[in-house]
Amino acid sequence: MEGREGGGAAKPPNPALPYREDCWSEGATSTLIDAWGDRFLELNRGNLRQKQWQEVADAVNSRRTAVRRPPRSDIQCKNRIDTLKKKYKVEKARITNSGGALSSQWAFFDRLDALIGSSEVSSHKPSPPPPLAFPLPYRKNSSLPSASVAASPSTARDKRHTLVAPSEDSSLLNRKYSAAAAAAAAAAAERKDEEAGPESSKSSTERPTRGRGQRGSNNGSVAGNDNDDAEAVRELARAILRFGEVYERVEAEKQRQMMELEKERMEFTKGLEFQRMQIFVDCQLQLEKSKRAKRDPSGTFVALQS
Repeated sequence: MEGREGGGAAKPPNPALPYREDCWSEGATSTLIDAWGDRFLELNRGNLRQKQWQEVADAVNSRRTAVRRPPRSDIQCKNRIDTLKKKYKVEKARITNSGGALSSQWAFFDRLDALIGSSEVSSHKPSPPPPLAFPLPYRKNSSLPSASVAASPSTARDKRHTLVAPSEDSSLLNRKYSAAAAAAAAAAAERKDEEAGPESSKSSTERPTRGRGQRGSNNGSVAGNDNDDAEAVRELARAILRFGEVYERVEAEKQRQMMELEKERMEFTKGLEFQRMQIFVDCQLQLEKSKRAKRDPSGTFVALQS
């Protein structure tokens, strides 16, 4: 076989027999893996360029053997590495499907597994989900019924509706609306806090007088929280509509100013063009007068001036 590098005992091939250029010996393949692996790791497991493949081919061709073979090109080295990768994937799948019961007898499996095995595992890791535009609020449920009654007016400030981050295909206008909606929601929540201040103090004073009817008041507070949530949603919708109206007016004013600037620019360009044409005509007249004065200096120039 071609892979034997015994020394003087190896016989030269018969020149009458055809030679396959794609036939690689084990020694040449080992040298190829070493040269390619070093550059592969230097590039952080990236793809080699044509210059680096030529360096790999030079390293393979510099290997001394008893049998002289034609030099390998960079394309042949690249094709050989692709073939080794395919064979490695087949061996890896066979070992994985066997649940570790089988092992590979291929001489280059361990070396290729150290080079490309870790890169394949890292490439198949799922990508983390995209982060949200605004953090979701965390609401703690109280274990004491009295605490739930006292905290019922302030539950509206804990429930703040957040907006999901826009997708990559959303426009700039949608992002502006999202930011404005978040600001409007924060303002509405602060206003709710101010309105809920007297109610919370009143509920704290009335809390000792409530006895057995506390469970019914809890149900009423839940219904009140739902009403507060609905009101907060309506306030948010109104804030978004107001922002849309303001944004529309700003865009209309901007468009009007741009049209006025364009109109002024066109008028200025028109004036410059008119002045340029006037100067050009004056120059032509002066040139024509000077030519006629040279031809008939007696009276033609005076007639033209008159």
